Amino acid sequence: MTTTADQTPGLRELTRDLVAIPSHEDETAAGDAIEAWLRAETDGRVERDDHGNVFARKGDADAPTLALVGHHDVVPPGDPQIATGDDGEVSYVLEERDGRLYGRGSADMKGAVAAAMCAFRDADPDGCELCFVSFVGEEEGGTGARAAIADGFAPEFAVVGEGSTNYSGEGVTDVVVAHKGRRASTLLATGQSTHASIPEEGVNAVYRACDAVDVVREMAFPETTVMGESVRGSVAVTGIEGGTAWNVVPDGCEVTIDERTVPGERAPLERVEDVEGVEWRVDQDLPPMACSDDDFADVVLAAARDTQSGTPEHVVKPHATDAGWLADAGTACVICGAAESGEAHTDTESVSYEVLDRCYRVYREVAARASTFA
Repeated sequence: MTTTADQTPGLRELTRDLVAIPSHEDETAAGDAIEAWLRAETDGRVERDDHGNVFARKGDADAPTLALVGHHDVVPPGDPQIATGDDGEVSYVLEERDGRLYGRGSADMKGAVAAAMCAFRDADPDGCELCFVSFVGEEEGGTGARAAIADGFAPEFAVVGEGSTNYSGEGVTDVVVAHKGRRASTLLATGQSTHASIPEEGVNAVYRACDAVDVVREMAFPETTVMGESVRGSVAVTGIEGGTAWNVVPDGCEVTIDERTVPGERAPLERVEDVEGVEWRVDQDLPPMACSDDDFADVVLAAARDTQSGTPEHVVKPHATDAGWLADAGTACVICGAAESGEAHTDTESVSYEVLDRCYRVYREVAARASTFA
């Protein structure tokens, strides 16, 4: 078991370089940097697809593929995370203290991208083709991953470098075997307007919407079990809007619903259409993830245990990631990465250099053990 954290050559410098590149509106420059580094520092077969995704491959192209997966887009930075030059050009503010790098994208997820790039550089894959990929558009609903899958990207196995640190305990990097998805939808209630002094002459769309809300309120949350881990979703009404004036019975009302889906189970929201005048519309559907290969998940967990002093576990993640799209397309996925719960998307986002070194070792070790699951 590894209990000390030797610095991975080039990892910290690469992390700083990637985090410094703004990529909340346009990922091109970050993709350029990743592609250039892979071409200069590795012996991989590097390509950039038409969508902006960056790939590198090495090893036996006829063997099953193990992918190390990340994304180089980020959410918009907060005011403390940006600096604007005299020419109006925006740059990201970076700060190092207490063994951590602070800056937008450090945790979600350019730090893990850098760790995967270094692991790809140094790995000697056994029994697999090793593929590194960094997608665009993860924060926009997985547009890069979906496009790559549509183009034929279909690895048999994937370690997605989203956050899995401090889930089972402080200072431990765990292995996620399942995560929730998110289905966002709208209830559209229609009625017939009339003057509020004669409400019986019309049909109140708000009342119809409220009847539909009562249907949602009584729904049981979806739940399932993945590799012995309980995954419980949720359903919540998050907004309601209808009416135009105090003295007019409304003829339209909209209700928004947030549903956290679980593998294989969904809330029966279609039941709201049993209410007269109510239509249900799905606006976004990010799939959940469940690892489809127990042996693969166990090998990654063993690698995680052998590269840190803590005792990692198989855990469940509450957030949707690109692993959902890959799993939906048939890839056996787990998640293992440096980001800690509550770190991503904050104005104080940061990542631990020690944990990045740990993730590098996990990724490299999984590639070395691929013959045991591939």
